Amino acid sequence: MSEVEPERVEWLWPGRLPFGKLAVLDGDPGLGKSVVTLDVASRVSAGLELPDGRPCEAAGVVLLSAEDGLRDTIRPRLDAAGADPERIFALSTVFEAKRDERMISLTKDLAVIERAIEHGGAGLVIVDPLMAFLSEKTDSYKDQDIRRALAPLAALAERTRAAILIVRHLNKAAGGNTLYRGGGSIAIIGAARSGLVIAQDPEDSERRILAANKHNLSRTAPSLAFNIETAPNGAARVSWRGTSTLSAGDILKEPTDPEQKSALFEAKEFLSQELEDGSVPAEQVEKDARAAQVSMRTLKRAKRELGVRSRKQGDVWYWVLAGDKAEEGHSPNVGTVGPLGKDAKPEPGDSAYLREEGQGCQEGQGDHEPRCIHGLPDGAGCYLCDPKHPYRLEQGGVSGDEA
Repeated sequence: MSEVEPERVEWLWPGRLPFGKLAVLDGDPGLGKSVVTLDVASRVSAGLELPDGRPCEAAGVVLLSAEDGLRDTIRPRLDAAGADPERIFALSTVFEAKRDERMISLTKDLAVIERAIEHGGAGLVIVDPLMAFLSEKTDSYKDQDIRRALAPLAALAERTRAAILIVRHLNKAAGGNTLYRGGGSIAIIGAARSGLVIAQDPEDSERRILAANKHNLSRTAPSLAFNIETAPNGAARVSWRGTSTLSAGDILKEPTDPEQKSALFEAKEFLSQELEDGSVPAEQVEKDARAAQVSMRTLKRAKRELGVRSRKQGDVWYWVLAGDKAEEGHSPNVGTVGPLGKDAKPEPGDSAYLREEGQGCQEGQGDHEPRCIHGLPDGAGCYLCDPKHPYRLEQGGVSGDEA
């Protein structure tokens, strides 16, 4: 070891993608793994900021993709993410001696991949999915076969200094150690120096979480939240939503009750039962929710999804299920911005300015002193209502008790 020159680990994406090493990205089909990898590839190719805001020097990218079409899927997604397509090279098949095409193989064609890395000055190689590029003689569930396949790939990463990201699907073994959730042999994650996983946010079915699952070379990188949206060109693209407190264990955890798929489900069930007999003061609902261990953030989301309305009686705000007869006797044609129809006149309780949603602490106008639903005068800085307040719950602030 006295002859070995020590050196620091260098990172393409600090805490997630080390240069010269293998990394693994696990996730179920349809949750956005390929969209995320193409988003990162685009940022690398164009030298754009990485999803967590870190700077990135422009470099080439080599793509090995077996599941998506280059013309109708990959190129549109790269365009939507702002890629420099001149720096991105796609490899999928090679020609045999008789000019017959076959799928490129990690065990047979490393020389082809290495030439592409050198030709394009690639800092990132994406293999999506891994199983498609293993030879027909490689059993992905046998440790020895996987080690024989991935050891040369790891050596290629070290030789070229490129970060190589392997994508694979999750198995069906919910719960337990998250390192065992990836498909195939445990030797796959064993060969990687960094492991990432994508799964659905347990509290929001539309949101996804990218979390660290293995981190041999650094501290655990913060989890990142994102949504998949449609770009103007019709392609899928990632909309990053900042950090998340959810870990790999949180997003891969098996539900304690099969019928309770998420905290949002629990909150909706709680709120439905709370309001089943009619309107309840908002303060009482929130108190009961805390007693039932339902977070205020999730409670507000359940309120929106169930269409719960806010009504004011005197100085007290009430919550009531939409369409409930106890809804102050209003006509069923009352919408979120007041009664519908050209001749209808809005009632005070139906004004958009009197509802909690979208108006911060603005409760009323004219001669009435504006107050928020928690009794504070407008401008008093209610952290539950003011979208710009530093403790805003929707932005990951403290709970009501801590405040």
